Parts: sequence; C-alpha cells; structure tokens
Amino acid sequence: MADRIKIAAAQLNATVGDLNGNADKARAAVAGARAAGADLVVLPEMFIGGYQLQDLVFKPAFIRSCCAAIEALAADLADGPAVMIGTPHMEEDKAYNAVYLLKDGKIATVFRKHELPNYGVFDEKRFFESAPPGGPVEIAGVRIGVAICEDAWFPDVCETLAETGAEILVIPNGSPYARDKYDRRMQVIVARVIETELPALYVNLIGGQDDQVFDGGSFALNPGGELAMQAPFFEEAMIYCDFVRGDDGWTCQKQELGRVADEYENDYNAMVLSLREYVHKNGFERVVLGLSGGVDSGLVATIAADALGPDKVWCVMLPSEFTSDHSLEDAASLATALGTPYVSLPIAPGVETIGASLEDFFEGTEPGVAEENIQSRLRGLYLMALSNKFGHLLLTTGNKSEVAVGYATLYGDMAGAYNPLKDLYKVRVFETCRWRNANHRDWMMGPEGAVIPDRIITKPPSAELREDQKDEDSLPPYEILDGILEMLIEGDAAIEDCINAGYDRETVEKIEHLLSISEFKRFQSAPGVKLSTRAFFLERRYPLTNRFRDRLHSTEQ
Repeated sequence: MADRIKIAAAQLNATVGDLNGNADKARAAVAGARAAGADLVVLPEMFIGGYQLQDLVFKPAFIRSCCAAIEALAADLADGPAVMIGTPHMEEDKAYNAVYLLKDGKIATVFRKHELPNYGVFDEKRFFESAPPGGPVEIAGVRIGVAICEDAWFPDVCETLAETGAEILVIPNGSPYARDKYDRRMQVIVARVIETELPALYVNLIGGQDDQVFDGGSFALNPGGELAMQAPFFEEAMIYCDFVRGDDGWTCQKQELGRVADEYENDYNAMVLSLREYVHKNGFERVVLGLSGGVDSGLVATIAADALGPDKVWCVMLPSEFTSDHSLEDAASLATALGTPYVSLPIAPGVETIGASLEDFFEGTEPGVAEENIQSRLRGLYLMALSNKFGHLLLTTGNKSEVAVGYATLYGDMAGAYNPLKDLYKVRVFETCRWRNANHRDWMMGPEGAVIPDRIITKPPSAELREDQKDEDSLPPYEILDGILEMLIEGDAAIEDCINAGYDRETVEKIEHLLSISEFKRFQSAPGVKLSTRAFFLERRYPLTNRFRDRLHSTEQ
C-alpha cells in the first residue's frame, strides 16, 4: 500500500471545438507534471472538446474527432504520469459526459457522469445519458474515486465511491462563474468530505465561452472540511497536491492558499476575461464601441481596455444636436485617461437627410420615439460600417436594467456582437465604476487610477435623443427599478410580492409589463457574460408571443 501520491490539478483553459489545441495544452501540462514527479494529472470536465458543447454532441463527426484526439493523446503520454481528462464519450449509440483515465499509452478506464444538471445554463439531459455510479480505480497504489462535477452536488455518487473503497475523491469540473458561486461550491464539497470522511480535490475549468465564464478556483479539502489548497481564480494554474496516509487516513498537505476576492472584483474579472476570450477565440484583435459620455459606455470602454489593452479599443463619439457639451468633454476625458484611440463622427447630417426623406410620410404627426430612434439606429449603422470596414468587433453597452425593460433601440444602440454589461444592473454599473477607479490589479491591461471621470458617474443618466431628456422621464429611479427587477427576474416574484415588499403598485405593474413586452428585443440582443443567478438567455426563457400578465385580484388574461 502506498503512503503518498502527488496529484497535479491542471486548471486550464479549453476552447470549444479546438481539439488539437486542447490536446496540446494537456500534453504540455503532463510534461510539466512528469518533471515535477506527479503520479496523476487531473484536467477539467469536457476538456478535450471544450465546454459547454451544446448540440455539437449530436454531431457524430465531432464525437469521432474527440475519440481520435484522446487516442492520440494516450499514445503520446505513454511515459506517464496517469492522466484524467474530460471528453464526450459514445457507447452503444449513447452519449455520455465522461472522464477518461489515460495510462501506459492507452485508455485504461472511462468514468461516466451520473447526475446530469438540467437547470440554469445546463441542459445535460438533452445531450447525455445518465450512467450508474461507479467504483474507484487504483493509481500508484491508491484507490481514487472520480465524481464528475454534478456528481459531487448530491450524496449518492460520493457515498458509493466511499463504500467501494475510494481513499481520495477527485472532482473534475466545468462550473461557470456566478456571484457567490464559490461559497456554494465550498459548502457542497465540504458536505461530501464530511459524509465520506475522505479528502477531495476539486479541479475547475477556466476561460470564457459565449455567455459563460469559468473561473477556476480549484481547491482541496481534508476530512472535516479543512481547506488545504486554494488555486487562483480566472487564470490558468498547475497546482501540485501531495496526499499522504497517516494514522487517521489520507490528507492533502497544506500549502499557501490563493486569494479569494470580493464580489465586485470577481464580477469585474469575469467581465474582463469573458470579453477577452470572446474576442480572441472568435479570431478578432480589436474592438470598436460608441462612447457617449455616459456611464455604461464608459464602463464598457474601461473593461475593454483592461481586457485587450487600450490600443486595441477604438472609441467613437457620435454626437447629435442633442449631445451635451459635458458628454463631449466626458467622453474625450475618458478616452484620454484610458489611452484609447478616439474619434468624433457627427450624425447630425445623416439624421437631417433621413428626416427629409421621411418628411412626407411623417407629415401631420408629432415628433416622438420614431424620430429619436432614427438617431440611435444611425449610430448603429455608422458603428457597424466601421466594424465591417476595419474588422473590429463591435461592442454594445446596454445594462441589465435597460435590457430588461426594453429601454434600448433594436438595431440601434443594441447593435453589436458582445455586451459585457448584459447581466449588470444599472446601480451595480455605478458601483463597479467606483470600484475600478479605486482598484487596479495585475491582470488589468488598462492604466491605474480614476480613469472614469467622476461626472460620468454622478450626472443623471440620459439617452440624449431629445432636449433635456433624462432616463427618469420614462423609468423610476434606478434604485427602485433594480429592486423590482431583481424580485421579478432573480426571484420570480409575483406583482403582489413586490407590493408587499413596499413598492408602488402602479410602478410595479408598469415594470412587469415592460419586462414582458421586451422579450423579443432580448431574443435579438448580443450575448453577454453571466454574472447573476438568473441571466438573460439560457437561464431565463419566455415565449415571445405571450398574453399572460400577472395582475392582482384578477383572472383576466
């Protein structure tokens, strides 16, 4: 019986569909682990194909390619150490979320996932079959039990592993970031180690994939729940864990623990990493955005500078006759502070031309939303033209509050390929600007200091599409709006619940109505990183045609 085993936790970044690139990362990780004397290397869930795969799982050619990549990898790693790597697996025409054990140049064992998450961003029951809980496998004289991600969120798999002789639990993960997710993960795995009286190594993926960002934060727990290893967040890492057998069983030797940041830093890191990943993994180098002098575009420009470097961010001011002098000044000041390229492209001549062409059609009507939206859509046209001509990815800048109630113009300020603020309510936009002005980290590529001018944060928000326009002309104050929206969206609250919480009935009914009728806009909106427990897109899906309205004391639909 062995008394020691060294396990390498390979917290790495996979790209969906880049099988060769992902396999090369695994090769490099194993080479480093071999030099460090590791007995086992553990890579995250679904690493060879990337995560999440969605309907790629249904393509036989994709599954065959994953199998070929795994077989080639196994042959290349015949000199050891043993490797656990996640992959989609086909068996008797059934697809499984699996982890392969590669050992001695071949596939030694296949671990198949039992618990399939089917909530939030996950639809695994659509793609995979559930396998029965399995038993441990012996590596370097130690019996290792494998629980794939969700398998550790419920007792049965880990209990089965313990009952069949496992001495250490290994948990490969593809767990996406959400606010306070780390605490929930820790609580769950603490429960498993207490129940089984076994140590556990939790290895998580990092990197961005469309609307999700995987934050890493791998860790090891000893029996009783003591934290023995904490990997960094939002970055790749190879962490070596020495497990030793003592009189009371196996424990992981303690090492210096990585830092756990607060929710504002984690949210900001998630927005920065997800934007960088979306840009680079889709073959772009630079981005362009409309810089209005307002808080939303100011924060997006700052996130982009921190993600890509200021020289890769093209800020374009698109003034109209309603653009205030302070907006012009604030946009220029922000671009100067960030060090980004900055140009002004007035839209007034274009607005005048379009207005003249529509004059006969609009005769006898009062100016209103249609005329305002011409300005927004012309800005979108100009920005898309610049994106097409120069190959820059266009960022859109609407926050979650605006996206929720439709306070945005389809094909106008909603035009763009990615929205870093999509899951950030307006009040948190203000708070995040203040946080970034006061904090700088090594992973930020933008400059230190208060880069967002204070006036951008403190002035009343306005779309500036008409004279003296303010957001509160159409919406309640954002503190009230966001409170109601959080209840309706994150809490699935009824109107009555919101009123009982102290909100005005007329206001709540108006917001619920706007939320309902704006579904078609969100359906056509750009993707953006998930930060909350109920982000728009995969986590909240409502029919576009929908007559249901929640009204107090009424059964009328």
